[in-house]
Amino acid sequence: MSPPDWLETAARRSSLEPWTLGHAFESYRELEDRTPSQLAEDLGCTEEQVHWLALCRRPEDGEGFAEQVEQIAKRFEVDLLRLTRVLRRVEVMDALRLAGADGEEAGEDSVLLAARDRSGEGETSS
Repeated sequence: MSPPDWLETAARRSSLEPWTLGHAFESYRELEDRTPSQLAEDLGCTEEQVHWLALCRRPEDGEGFAEQVEQIAKRFEVDLLRLTRVLRRVEVMDALRLAGADGEEAGEDSVLLAARDRSGEGETSS
């Protein structure tokens, strides 16, 4: 069965609404410099599944997040861990941007600092 003619257009429009997964996916694609087909690979699904997912409401942060992501993953038959990874990546970067907008020193420098901190894991001091 082929997807409806309107699906791709609706998915593209969803990227304009911050409350949709389409918006989160577009943010992820921009952050990671990914094409739509690469996003589908990252999620372990087809591009058509990504279009359907894009129309969903973005899970709310907090206690219900895990349950909401699990329901979405089940409904659209996508890997829960991969979907969660994409959404959490977007949330972290949004939080860093917001912190930077509030006047705190955040943004690219903070990301680099976090990367440096992580590279020291597992190393022993002499």
